[in-house]
Amino acid sequence: MSNTNTSFLFFCCLQLFCISCAVQDKPNLEMPSKEVVLVMDNIDNSGHPNLILTKEGVANIKAYLGKAPLFDQVLATTIARIDAEIATGIHVPIPKDMSGGYTHQRHKKNWFVMQEAGVLYQVTGKDKYAIYIRDMLLEYADMYPTLPIHPTDRSYATGKIFWQCLNDANWLVYVSQAYDAIYGFLTPQEIEKIEKDLFRPYADFLSVGNPKFFNRIHNHSTWGNAAVGMIGLVMDDQELVDRALYGLDIDKNKKNERDNDGGLIRPDGLKKAGFLAQLDGSFSPDGYFTEGPYYLRYAIFPFLQFGKALANNRPELSILTYRDNILKKAVYALLYQTDKNGLFFPINDAQKGMSWNAREVIMAVDLAYQHYGEDPMLLSVAEKQGTVILDEAGFMVARDLAKGLAKPMQQKSIAYKDGADGKQGGVAILRTGTSVENELCAVMKYSEQGMGHGHFDKLSYSLYDETGEIMQDYGAARWVNIDQKGGGRYLKENNTWAKQSIAHNTLVVDETSHYNGDIRIGEKHHPDLYYFNGTGDVQVVSAKSKNAYPDTELHRTMVLVKDENFQHPILIDIFKATSEKKHQYDLPIWFQGHLLLTNFDYKKEATTLNTLGDAHGYQHVWKEATGKAEGNMAHVNWFSNGKFYSMTSAVTPDDELIFARLGANDREYNLRHDPAFIIRRKDNKDATFVSIIEPHGRYSLATELAEQPFTSIEKLSILQDDDNYTIIQFSNKEGKVWTLSLAHNDASETSKHRVKVDATFFEWTGVYQLSEVISNK
Repeated sequence: MSNTNTSFLFFCCLQLFCISCAVQDKPNLEMPSKEVVLVMDNIDNSGHPNLILTKEGVANIKAYLGKAPLFDQVLATTIARIDAEIATGIHVPIPKDMSGGYTHQRHKKNWFVMQEAGVLYQVTGKDKYAIYIRDMLLEYADMYPTLPIHPTDRSYATGKIFWQCLNDANWLVYVSQAYDAIYGFLTPQEIEKIEKDLFRPYADFLSVGNPKFFNRIHNHSTWGNAAVGMIGLVMDDQELVDRALYGLDIDKNKKNERDNDGGLIRPDGLKKAGFLAQLDGSFSPDGYFTEGPYYLRYAIFPFLQFGKALANNRPELSILTYRDNILKKAVYALLYQTDKNGLFFPINDAQKGMSWNAREVIMAVDLAYQHYGEDPMLLSVAEKQGTVILDEAGFMVARDLAKGLAKPMQQKSIAYKDGADGKQGGVAILRTGTSVENELCAVMKYSEQGMGHGHFDKLSYSLYDETGEIMQDYGAARWVNIDQKGGGRYLKENNTWAKQSIAHNTLVVDETSHYNGDIRIGEKHHPDLYYFNGTGDVQVVSAKSKNAYPDTELHRTMVLVKDENFQHPILIDIFKATSEKKHQYDLPIWFQGHLLLTNFDYKKEATTLNTLGDAHGYQHVWKEATGKAEGNMAHVNWFSNGKFYSMTSAVTPDDELIFARLGANDREYNLRHDPAFIIRRKDNKDATFVSIIEPHGRYSLATELAEQPFTSIEKLSILQDDDNYTIIQFSNKEGKVWTLSLAHNDASETSKHRVKVDATFFEWTGVYQLSEVISNK
């Protein structure tokens, strides 16, 4: 760091010291009781701030500056960054660019800078922050009345400052907080101009000007509702607040209209809109968000920010505890839908790599800690995030981290329901325990479509350990905010590849995606959970889909096993397809890593590659090699992130074993060139696929030694398979043998089953039984 930067940061810390000394020093770290009234540096009788920041909250923060190290660090860093930004002047360009372009990024930066400058004005009392916000708002007030619709005109709801109304709403959610922070600094004339020429027409444009954006049950509308409601609260405009809470007349939305992602804007049966309708319709009763965790991460910000603003200004609504604490449940659902490294499972449209370090999740953790019982597990997440938000919630988190109150986050196995009524399928997460070194986590998706951001991936799964992905979900084909890639928007390959069934670890029939790749069909159906057990050393999730294909029923069961005979937990996968007609069945496995070994011969194409097919995503997959197993078992071994992995599958001699790679018909290199292993079974009415996935061993680049690089699975076979039962048997190299028995049509825990296989009877109670049967050695 340069001497100039060091001196500047020292100056910022000196500012914090001076601010903290401006009020009476307190003897301990405890927050003052609500009965204590602290004197502010500047008298402001406007009643502001009252949105996210409050007068009392700001006073509490100022009283304890210097005693919550993480908060002080974040504040000092923010002062340095915002002071540097103020020094560059005010930049309010005429809008023209897509999401990766200069004008988009500049206006986006403005909303962040103004919001943070508002906090700094309140905490430091320095007028320069209020002046900066005021002058920028006046520039926007001069520009806004002159703006036409954004020139890109590529959205179903085109914005003015940005290419879509969604981003216009983002801007207003943040900027309303800045306006609230400096409201008492402004003259009546400045307030009148800013509200008359900017905020009121802005709120009208987002709402009455764009009912198909504002009046949905969708993350877009959540942002729109919050934006209009929050500026309405600052302006004390009850009409805007009511509009945000209860929406517009639902008949202002036409039936059968769809957005750019194909999502239905007004589903059948939609009778109300607005923020309360979002809370009722966006979540299942246990907090699962129908668009998936990536978009819950995005939507949780307006949900909680407007919720907190309403709690401060309309406490009679009890928004933060509305619908049996649905927002609290949503925060925990968000945190549970991550791997051990805090990365969100990339369900539906999702940019991989998004994690609980996102600013929205930082805010959610801090606010949940403040308002939902000060759960010490949330402190451990905040500790990993390494930062807090600059408000009273963030201060409380920083204060209690300094006290050493954090406890490890316990991510548990859970089956989330989908749909507002909890009856539209769901997503199950199986975890083997809290030990990072021995974690194996399977995620199985049997949810409803997920609106326009949903994928055709019924009964798909992904698999994780402490290193990250083992079997991947592709996520979305999008380079968010990268201008060179379609202006940062969803690419055409998101529809032609990422949403298609072949892009997921699920069964594909006749090279055709589920629901024929038609969202209109997908919206009408969902799979159903058959059975779930998320406790103990043997955990099971099982689900059925009767509508993904017109004449074929799919049933997948996944069993996560923790057994001392295996170095790490293993996953057993049983996928059944039942039909009255013959079909081609493809089961792709999108493994992460480098292929090492197989137990079957294959022919690799040396000069010419052909695609796997012509449509439904197959046109994007190169067919690199094909082979056949000599017996009834196929073994594939690969290496990734310092560990070895193996998949052992029960196959038939006629199965085609395919190694494939993504990247065909991708002239602009928009797709990752990921590898896959596909088991193809042709001309069968029914098909059962059984595989065991085993992590094992490790390799050190420092020592160049490989430990346990080969699988411990010796044999795998299907002993019995019909409509009602499947019984499999597998053994390890030490000669220990296990049988797994499954009942497919009776989910009762108490039902007794008895199946004869050759001369042996298998008996068990309940849906399944995994038992060690003999020892050969």
